Amino acid sequence: MLQGLQDARKELPSKYFYDDVGSQLFEQICELDEYYLTRTELGIMQERMAEIVALLGPNCLLIEYGSGSSTKIRMLLDALQDPAGYVPIDIAKEQLLRSATSLALAYPELEVLPVCADYTSDFVLPLPRKPVLRRVAYFPGSTIGNFDREPARHFLHQIARVCQGGGLLIGVDLKKDFNILHRAYNDSQGVTAQFNKHLLVRMNQELDANFQLNQFGHYAFYNPGQSRIEMHLVSLKNQTVRIGGSEISFKLGESIWTESSYKYTLEEFAQLAATAGFAVERVWTDPRKLFSVQYLTVG
Repeated sequence: MLQGLQDARKELPSKYFYDDVGSQLFEQICELDEYYLTRTELGIMQERMAEIVALLGPNCLLIEYGSGSSTKIRMLLDALQDPAGYVPIDIAKEQLLRSATSLALAYPELEVLPVCADYTSDFVLPLPRKPVLRRVAYFPGSTIGNFDREPARHFLHQIARVCQGGGLLIGVDLKKDFNILHRAYNDSQGVTAQFNKHLLVRMNQELDANFQLNQFGHYAFYNPGQSRIEMHLVSLKNQTVRIGGSEISFKLGESIWTESSYKYTLEEFAQLAATAGFAVERVWTDPRKLFSVQYLTVG
């Protein structure tokens, strides 16, 4: 955290939103009227589930990166033919264990093998007792948009190595009217603002910091030149904040960049996937072309 805050352009990794409280806040965001992503993705999945299941096939090992509350995976598990097992990977341990326990009770025939890890780093993949025909990664919710271009390519390449000979079912948010994007990241109830400020709450609680939450404002905007939403925390005055034994100075209007969310055309994402060794086999979108669910294969 200190390294990011001491840079000339202050920036913090968005993965640190996701402790137990942060994960619950994100679940609230997904239910907001303005946040089109979750309901649009679920609508595509419901409509196209038969095609998706046919591509994944029987006896696949499902590996979900950033499983959260494991809500979306239930749609797949309800429809899949005899999956070999399910590996949810998440950085928020309490929620991960709750979700894994709940799924194991709901699907007694399914072997659930949770992994608490930062999924952008190497981790040991547990193997189920059943034979595995293919490994299929599941990465819903447009989280791939949180990665800058080169880290996105590197991450997809990591998945390609794990799922060699299998595939990746992924949610990819598409370029669209700026106003729709603005509303999605600046909701009227202020839940996204609370989620953004949760980074400051965590630093106060866990790193002996003294951020005054009311002296930082949530600021999210679309950067058309980079095709991304940027989320920032903006200092509302000249101030100095203590973190442990260090002091960080903020000028009025200076910001901490907390998250990016890149938007793609279908062609742009296909090109990115190809650089990581994936081929796009199938793409499904909603009627308004707001969002896409894609199935990629890796030889």
